[in-house]
Amino acid sequence: MDLGRVGIWTHALDGLPAGRAQEVAVEIEELGYGALWLPELAGRDPLVAASLYLGATSSLVVATGIASIYGRDALAMACGHKTLTEAYPDRFLLGLGVSHAPAVEGLRGHTYGPPLTAMREYLDAMDAAPYFAAAPTTPPTRVLAALGPKMLGLARDRAAGAHPYFVPVEHTAFAREHLGPDALLAPEQMVVLDTDAEKARTIARRAMKTYLNLPNYVNNLRRLGWDDDDLDHGGSNQLVDAIVVWGDEAAIKARVDEHDAAGADHVCIQVLAEDFFAVPDAEWRRLASALL
Repeated sequence: MDLGRVGIWTHALDGLPAGRAQEVAVEIEELGYGALWLPELAGRDPLVAASLYLGATSSLVVATGIASIYGRDALAMACGHKTLTEAYPDRFLLGLGVSHAPAVEGLRGHTYGPPLTAMREYLDAMDAAPYFAAAPTTPPTRVLAALGPKMLGLARDRAAGAHPYFVPVEHTAFAREHLGPDALLAPEQMVVLDTDAEKARTIARRAMKTYLNLPNYVNNLRRLGWDDDDLDHGGSNQLVDAIVVWGDEAAIKARVDEHDAAGADHVCIQVLAEDFFAVPDAEWRRLASALL
């Protein structure tokens, strides 16, 4: 599976009619990005959407970033994973995560269990699930949304690697240390393509607001040494700049290079814009020439 050096992480395709979203996926492929990463909350089902975008493209890898283990039982997830892998060999990457208690309990109405135990048991059930259809010719590949040492260890031992989200470059080095040299490491990187510091940080803080209220992400940042002064009131400038790289194309490239140097195999960029729901295709085009 060839993810390439840089991919696109975006929720924006959910706001488009399916046909237009497929056209945008083709444009992403033509620009040279290696992968398209799709989140899951309450929009398009990411496995169904992956099928749409895989069918419209010829070489683009489509990945879930992430599919929640509470969104479908282990049998359904395993069958969906194998279905897409059989149809599109080496082009579908299943990113799995435990999500967050507010989404699992408040939105889905499930009980949020201990993350590591829940993930381990889910992987056991996936691996034991039957599949009465044409088998894939290439191995179904999965990564875990892992932040802490134990989940990173599970990603190393039970998956192809990890897809950390909402992390600074220092976490990439931390993750590589715990994953070892061979596992896939594909961090997400938020981006604002604007050189105006005040404007860029305003856009960044709007995107960061939700995540700074979720214990999984806050605990990870504390583990890395960030404290209350950094985490409160929308985040200190230092934290904002560590989580969201802003500036011109050279600044964005420099951050991707830093992830590479810290041990990343693939960096998926999430472009943030003033219009939260807009498709940032102009920014994707500008960045393609610098990053690819």
